[in-house]
Amino acid sequence: MPPSLPDRPLNVAVLGASGAVGQELLILLEERGFPVAELRLLASARSAGQTQTWNGRSLTVQEVDASSFEGIDLVLASAGGSISRQWREAITAAGAVMVDNSSAFRMEEGVPLVVPEVNPDAAFLHQGVIANPNCTTILLTLALAPLAAHQPMRRVLVSTYQSASGAGARAMEELKTLSQTVLDGGTPTSEVLPHSLAFNLFLHNSPLQENSYCEEEMKMVNETRKIMGLPDLRFSATCVRVPVLRAHSEAVNIEFEQPFPVETARSLLGKAPGVELIEDHGCNRFPMPTDVTGRDPVAIGRIRQDISDPNALELWLCGDQIRKGAALNAIQIAELLVRS
Repeated sequence: MPPSLPDRPLNVAVLGASGAVGQELLILLEERGFPVAELRLLASARSAGQTQTWNGRSLTVQEVDASSFEGIDLVLASAGGSISRQWREAITAAGAVMVDNSSAFRMEEGVPLVVPEVNPDAAFLHQGVIANPNCTTILLTLALAPLAAHQPMRRVLVSTYQSASGAGARAMEELKTLSQTVLDGGTPTSEVLPHSLAFNLFLHNSPLQENSYCEEEMKMVNETRKIMGLPDLRFSATCVRVPVLRAHSEAVNIEFEQPFPVETARSLLGKAPGVELIEDHGCNRFPMPTDVTGRDPVAIGRIRQDISDPNALELWLCGDQIRKGAALNAIQIAELLVRS
């Protein structure tokens, strides 16, 4: 499999086109002027036959089958791990490059796990599949990478505040519906998530592991280490679902080898690609989910000295989970291969 995509308009398939991330992929392909010759929308039988308008074209969603990838150069997959595993061989056998948004291949040896602003060169080591990291990991590494390049990190502690969009479009709709139920004086009953998010929050509902961390927390640990090339980085995470529609937030504590001046960190992050600083100490105004919803940058602020450790900094960040946390990062990976 050649590392680059053909130097011509591409035949692109979006696998999982009817989902929240699939829909955002379509928006971004058009917004960013990605070189598309043919766009093939693929989904399950439930969504097949639906029509969508993209870039002035009327397209019909097709049920995915073994012939769906013939003549395709690039597959942007966001249909879940089991679907990605099911169609991987057919995709690569057709000669296409698969940029996969699921967790199916992220920790597989030989599959690059890429955040273009952090480790772009890894994308060119692919053998047909490139993995898109977990949403929380993408947002976090944009903050960590500029600081780690300046001074080695010893330890990272992070608490996440994760929006409903991380559980998909149905969870977003459920949050809206159950919030109205509460406002109307009713009792919310969740069918998509294990508990109602309406005026509530709960620890992330992914399966607990033997070490008592949930799967989502261990994704952050393992993926951050792989992306940043720091296999021994000391790292702990606590992941929480909160009643926000589509932007994640994270409280991050970073311990370095020696003191790291706050102004140096602020300067580095202010120049970092994909990052936007939002800091107004006079008004106590720092990043909020509403600042980044529907936007590309990861907003970072409240950068401060950890008063308990002279070698540690604290910061806060927010990023759109569907956009940079998923669809945008996938398209940026494809753009790396197109530009090479």
